[in-house]
Amino acid sequence: MNIIIIEDEKPSARRLQRMLKSLDIEAETMLHSVEESIEWFQNNNHPDLIFLDIQLSDGLSFEIFETIEIKSAVIFTTAYDEYALQAFKLNSIDYLLKPIDDDDLKLAVDKFKERTPQKQAVTLDFNDIKKLLVNPIEREYKKRFSVKVGQHLKLINIEDIECIYSENKGTYAHTNEGRNYLLDMTLDQLEDELEPHVFFRISRKFYVNINAIKDIISYTNSRLQIKLNHYNEQDVIVARERVKDFKNWLE
Repeated sequence: MNIIIIEDEKPSARRLQRMLKSLDIEAETMLHSVEESIEWFQNNNHPDLIFLDIQLSDGLSFEIFETIEIKSAVIFTTAYDEYALQAFKLNSIDYLLKPIDDDDLKLAVDKFKERTPQKQAVTLDFNDIKKLLVNPIEREYKKRFSVKVGQHLKLINIEDIECIYSENKGTYAHTNEGRNYLLDMTLDQLEDELEPHVFFRISRKFYVNINAIKDIISYTNSRLQIKLNHYNEQDVIVARERVKDFKNWLE
């Protein structure tokens, strides 16, 4: 297979390249901007498959398709919340949420290999998807959780939660009262439920509430450490691959 990676963050591109290599797939060409990608497609045979980041340094990657008629299959890589990607699901276009998981990558590649050539071309309306991503649809987010405390059910308002974290296969909400409550949802299941302007998933283990952040400190390996108003049971660290998106989210 002839595969290329279009990703503006070079460390992320190299990481994806290594992950593909572990699947015995070589992706020798890596492009990092809309402008560079357009020039490459104008002068090279189109690949079988493109791993394409939605947000590039010089614009949305959809701008490539506005200039070049792409004849390749596409798997999008993105940090966008899943609810904003419903158009991909409806059009049977594959996407991987960052940070990319090894198992998810393998499933996406296997799915691509099983598709017939007639179905591999890009057929969806990119303008519709771009509108959806730039102006996400209005939707209702979770306003409270009901948790079991002994024989009672307790309601916890979402604004009272400082962070949500996973530990020992359980998911817990830590409130500004300093209490931890066991939730009946996983962090992955919360992707669609939490207001993205208020909660951010800083790692596989943690969501944090922007209103609970007391301090942000530089940490080892280009990571960030977050100090919350009340939670101090363990270090709250922004994963290196999420630091850029976290900084954008803060603004």
